Amino acid sequence: MTAFGSIATPVIVLILTAIGWRYRVRLERKIELENKLRENRIGVYNQILEPFIILLTSDEAWKSDPKNRNRDKYQCATQIMLSLEYRKTGFQLSLLGSDSVIRAYNDLMQYFFQGNFSTPATSGDVRSWMSLLGQFLLEIRKSMGNEGTNLDNWEMLEWFVNDARTYRNPKTEMESKRPRLD
Repeated sequence: MTAFGSIATPVIVLILTAIGWRYRVRLERKIELENKLRENRIGVYNQILEPFIILLTSDEAWKSDPKNRNRDKYQCATQIMLSLEYRKTGFQLSLLGSDSVIRAYNDLMQYFFQGNFSTPATSGDVRSWMSLLGQFLLEIRKSMGNEGTNLDNWEMLEWFVNDARTYRNPKTEMESKRPRLD
């Protein structure tokens, strides 16, 4: 029995060491791939977001750039979204993005395809697409490592859109502007 124990102990240690090494290699490879994927995602996300950044840029800021003085920002954003390059980037997103990012992007693009913001929109249209864009940004944030975020889709826009809270709660804002009949 002692002889068996003295032979079995190094074999068991060797097996456990091999299992641990294999697990470590897999984990390191997964981390390395995730880091490479993250770099690729950042580039794709930036390209995908470009037309939306244009749409949310104030008219004054848009016109202050000399190359944009004679260009309509809605037409420019629409042209970008319909371009071959943007479609290629969309394919990259479908391969690199998480399921939730792709679903949020699909919702946003379906809204676009329905023609809901090809021209300056009504406040209801703006509220809808801003909500979809905020959800897309939130899903991007989660896919970049902030899975436990407590922000919502509207909070993702507040830093960028000066009246985001007005669109978030249109009834509350309208009620506060309504004259009181006391």
